[in-house]
Amino acid sequence: MADVIDYEIIGDDMQLVEISLDPGEAVRAEAGAMTYMEDGIEMQTGTGGGVFKGFKRMITGTSFFITNFTYRGGGGGGQGKVAFAAPYPGKIVPIDLRAFNGQFICQKDAFLCAAQGVEIEVAFTKRLGVGLFGGEGFILQRLEGDGLAFVHAGGTLIQKRLMPGQMLRVDTGCIVGFSRGVNYDIQFVGGFKNALFGGEGLFLATLTGPGDVYLQSLPFSRMADRIMQAAHVSAGGRQVGEQVGVAGLGANILGGLISGNR
Repeated sequence: MADVIDYEIIGDDMQLVEISLDPGEAVRAEAGAMTYMEDGIEMQTGTGGGVFKGFKRMITGTSFFITNFTYRGGGGGGQGKVAFAAPYPGKIVPIDLRAFNGQFICQKDAFLCAAQGVEIEVAFTKRLGVGLFGGEGFILQRLEGDGLAFVHAGGTLIQKRLMPGQMLRVDTGCIVGFSRGVNYDIQFVGGFKNALFGGEGLFLATLTGPGDVYLQSLPFSRMADRIMQAAHVSAGGRQVGEQVGVAGLGANILGGLISGNR
């Protein structure tokens, strides 16, 4: 049984979740996610169940270690609070695993924190197409238990409920997570011009219902690409400016020397 925790999501675009713990209750989070904690909260970092579990988390691109935050109680009793911040602009999504039959599949790096008793496992996709062309979707995380978990979506959060057989085609990076009944696969975009000039890559993820799907409008990979492109353009502009400046200075010096020798 997972601990029953109270929480409040604070903020709009740069959110954090503040969790209130009764004495003895705990929440677990990826290393480095904590923003602040009150007196009486005890922090303990470990592998979360042995070296093998730590290595499995590393496969998903997250930290080898996971940290438990347990409230041991203060002088006046009551609750202790600990807060975890989103890593980039977007929304924090509370996931009640009881509403998803005890299991929720999410994109790697989406997990933020969860009540003690929720397990974070690796969900390997079964189809070769997914493994080769799924990009960020090659390895997914599986959250299991009967408590609350919190995942992060970049940009705007979109929630869709798929009917049996209903299919949704999505950029692989835009998937936050989905319920257990949703089938995940990869399909070729199709068409020579679409593949080369469409700008969406060669493959798209296909999600087939029934089940709930959570999407994000701004995956971190897309934001990072835009920042890198802007950085390269800016750096290139500075280099050109520096070259022009140096050439102009050289021309001025050369002109002065010529004038002086006349």
